[in-house]
Amino acid sequence: MKLAIIGYGKMGRMVEQLAPEYGFKSVATIDIGDDFAKAAGADAAIEFTTPEAAVGNIEKLAAMKLRVVVGTTGWLPHIDRVRAVVEKNGSALVWSPNFSVGVNVFLSVVREAAKLLADEKEYGAWAWEIHHDNKKDAPSGTMIKLVEEMKSAGYPRNIDVSSSRAGRHPGTHEIGFDSAADTITLRHAARSREGFARGALKAAQWIVGKQGVFEFSDVLFSKR
Repeated sequence: MKLAIIGYGKMGRMVEQLAPEYGFKSVATIDIGDDFAKAAGADAAIEFTTPEAAVGNIEKLAAMKLRVVVGTTGWLPHIDRVRAVVEKNGSALVWSPNFSVGVNVFLSVVREAAKLLADEKEYGAWAWEIHHDNKKDAPSGTMIKLVEEMKSAGYPRNIDVSSSRAGRHPGTHEIGFDSAADTITLRHAARSREGFARGALKAAQWIVGKQGVFEFSDVLFSKR
């Protein structure tokens, strides 16, 4: 299968390196100022750029009827605009605040813990994350998603959210529940960016031939 890579930074290079393991040949790498026409004919595109560029990139790819996996975070307030463009053009998109398989399992574990503790009023909750100091958005998209999942699971009390940016840390997310009697701590720590690249490639395999807007959880947990 033919793959277009949008954004040729550290993530783009890692995607290119791992692509053959997932049955893809990289046929176009598009960076700032490059012509998107190079991506024509690709079976899928993987986009890792910046929040400011992501929406415009998605619109260009959708107009070319390319299936796109978006690993960029920080653009989600524009999801309705993106959904309309993708559906209008009969294209397809998979998005996620985090393409790590482990993080998506972690989301499910956190959701279940929040549900189980929703009626236990003595338990307060916190959510903390740390990433490298070049990460643009804080809190991270993954942290925002974790808190949303806790609330949608029925956890009704305040969740104290904090972020740290330092060094070259690839990413750790921690959710905690604390009472006078005990503390429950749930944590996911990424060791490298490789897990994100592999998840994006897994999503690119899945999206070929599909239409619509999907989340990475659809790739991992649905039978579609």
